[in-house]
Amino acid sequence: MASKRSDGAGSVVQAAAASPSASSPASSPDSSSAESAPVPAASAPAPVAVKLLVAGGFGVGKTTLVGAVSEIRPLQTEELLTDRGVHVDDTGGVERKTTTTVAMDFGRITIRAGLVLYLFGTPGQDRFWFMWDELSYGALGAVVLADTRRLTDSFAAVDYFENRGLPFVVAVNRFEDGYDYTADEIREALDLGEGPPVVLCDARDRASGKEVLTTLMKHILAVHRARRRSSAPAL
Repeated sequence: MASKRSDGAGSVVQAAAASPSASSPASSPDSSSAESAPVPAASAPAPVAVKLLVAGGFGVGKTTLVGAVSEIRPLQTEELLTDRGVHVDDTGGVERKTTTTVAMDFGRITIRAGLVLYLFGTPGQDRFWFMWDELSYGALGAVVLADTRRLTDSFAAVDYFENRGLPFVVAVNRFEDGYDYTADEIREALDLGEGPPVVLCDARDRASGKEVLTTLMKHILAVHRARRRSSAPAL
């Protein structure tokens, strides 16, 4: 699948890194002046909008994560699983799952003043892979959700983002009956090297999900800064 990257990614990343600046007060008029012209209030700068993907295997918790952190009512495209998908969808390990995302999930969260993240959850089944290129257009980074009961389901998403040079983090959703691996063990199992951060999370918990997104934003900034340094002309 062809890579689709936003041409303005660098400028958006720089804007996201900058702390929102407070408006400077106007200089006080001379005390001897009887009247002074009214000082118009400075308008607040428009927030920086960042598009992120939430990806991973079938039933890993993508819809749950987007719904937990979103400050608006999330858009979901969940449909009931039917008998027609028995020989198409692999439900091993998540046999109790009765619905599936057929298009995408969408949510929004304000991380801090002036920085808004728009979250797009990808469908998990192989038959919906054709949608990934469209959903990834303009995205600056991604969360790859992983389930220790089905770690191999994460390889496809990891390969997808690695091949496109899109910064990502691996967030291990800790299911009650999952295997209790450490972040380093997950990194080794997924052959991640020293690049993408690996974090443990609970996709149901808003604070935990927000921490995942904060980690991703820090990683995106670090990656883009490193790329700028490597591309800078030698003095």
